[in-house]
Amino acid sequence: MTAPEIRPRRRLLGVYWRRLRRRRAALIGTAVFVVFLVMALAGPWLTPYGYSDQSPDRLEPPGWPHLFGTDQFGRDIFSRVVAGAQGVFFLGGSATILAVLVGTAIGLVSGYYGRFLDEIIMRVLDVFLAIPSLLLALVLLATLGSSNLNLILVITVLYVPVLARVTRSMVLDLKTKEFVEAARIRGERSGYILFREVLPNALAPLLVEASIRFSYAIFLVASLGFLGLGAQPPSPDWGLQVNEARGWFATAPWMLLFPAGAIALLVVSTSLMTDGLRHVLQPKGAER
Repeated sequence: MTAPEIRPRRRLLGVYWRRLRRRRAALIGTAVFVVFLVMALAGPWLTPYGYSDQSPDRLEPPGWPHLFGTDQFGRDIFSRVVAGAQGVFFLGGSATILAVLVGTAIGLVSGYYGRFLDEIIMRVLDVFLAIPSLLLALVLLATLGSSNLNLILVITVLYVPVLARVTRSMVLDLKTKEFVEAARIRGERSGYILFREVLPNALAPLLVEASIRFSYAIFLVASLGFLGLGAQPPSPDWGLQVNEARGWFATAPWMLLFPAGAIALLVVSTSLMTDGLRHVLQPKGAER
């Protein structure tokens, strides 16, 4: 990469950073999100105990050496919360990435070619959108069975219609622009126009939408784990931990509060980060 190419990119990053600094809530949300990401990536090296290790110290309150206390089996809750971050990021992230890829492809084809093909695709997607997300997830998981792969596939099915419609709406606007018309006049093929002209100009809104879907995926993974349709014991899944702690809330409330707090904190921080990302990538009257 040459120096003239690097300088504009550095200036662009500087503009992005100035926009983000104006939103302190977004900065805090991004920082908290990064902490959870580090937990997910380096969990095994951060935990003092294995997430399934049992000890005689049962139902110990938070303190030393168990920062978040222990559960009814003597397992360290801090270790289980940290280890559970990996599953949340893997399941939610994998499903979101897969949904973005499939939904973007469907939206590009539907919006660009239009007419009868667009009508068929949109009506099929409307059927999926008409069914409540959690209800559809329950039906699909009850049919396919509980496993990480099935959970990823189910979340993907839930979010593809939304992402496809978002992509389609952007394509409908972009395909009438001058640069697309110029590509058609040059005799460029449809694939070139879609992936070299249309898609790059739709990436910023897609990134924002993907981060929104990821925050929803986190909550959905936890909800399905709570209902027993996600990870199975002795997994450190946060939703499963909340479910297991329900009966012990009166005597050991820390068993429920810490995994539930981790879910809430990650969802809120992701939402704040998404708001900052929207402000950075899609500014309205912001400095450019």
